[in-house]
Amino acid sequence: MFHTQTRRLSPAAKRSLAKSALAGAATLAAYLLVVVVTTPSLPPAAAINAAFAINSAVIGGSAGGVGAQVFFSSYAKSLGCPLGRRGGTLLGAGSRGTTVAGSFFSFFSLVPLGCCGSWLFILSLLPSVFGGTLSAVLITYSQPLSYAGLAGVMGFAALSGVKLRSRIAHAA
Repeated sequence: MFHTQTRRLSPAAKRSLAKSALAGAATLAAYLLVVVVTTPSLPPAAAINAAFAINSAVIGGSAGGVGAQVFFSSYAKSLGCPLGRRGGTLLGAGSRGTTVAGSFFSFFSLVPLGCCGSWLFILSLLPSVFGGTLSAVLITYSQPLSYAGLAGVMGFAALSGVKLRSRIAHAA
C-alpha cells in the first residue's frame, strides 16, 4: 500500500501563487485585447477564436511562462533571496521582453486570416525602403519568430526555477 503525504502551502507560497495566477491572466487578457483592438473588421469573438486557432501555444505558453516567472520571483523574494541583481528583477525584465517580442511576432500570423490587420498599417509607417519588405518578412516568418519568443519566455522561467531551487538547497 502506498502512503501519501500531503503538504500545506506556506502563506508565502500561496501569495506567490496568487500573484502568478494574476500575472498569467493579465498576460492573456492583454494579448486578447490587442487582438480585438487591432481587428476592427471582425467581431471580437471571431478575432479571439482565430487567435486561439492559430496561436494557442504562444498565447497559453506566454501566460504560463509569465505566471511561472512571477511565482519564482515572488517566492524567492519572500524567502529573502531575490533572483535579480541587488533585489531587482533582472530575469523578470528579460522574460517580459521575450514575452512582448513573441506576442508581437505572433500577431503577424493572424493577418492573413483578417485579424490584426492594423499591424500592417503600423508597419507601413516604417521608412518606405524597409516597410514592404519588413512586413513580408514578419508575416512569412511570424510563426518561427513567435515560437522563438515563447522559447525565451520559457527559458527565463526555467532559469529562474533552477536558480531558486539552487538557493533553497544552499540555504538548507
